[in-house]
Amino acid sequence: MSTAQLVISIIIVIAALFLICVVLLQSGKNSGVNSAISGGSDTFLAKNQGNTWDHRLAKITRVVAAVFMVAVLVLNLV
Repeated sequence: MSTAQLVISIIIVIAALFLICVVLLQSGKNSGVNSAISGGSDTFLAKNQGNTWDHRLAKITRVVAAVFMVAVLVLNLV
């Protein structure tokens, strides 16, 4: 195993563990379904979802998933 493969493998393991943690920290999406069925209206927090912790976690999840996929593709090519 070359040095490049070792470094990329370590990046993949760290990204995978971080991705697992970030996904587990996110709250479920079931609350929106329940309010839609029961006729709940949009709240102030629902309208400003871009500022919430869940929205930040969703962005982090997308970035880490992209890093993970690119690292796996690069490892396959090396």
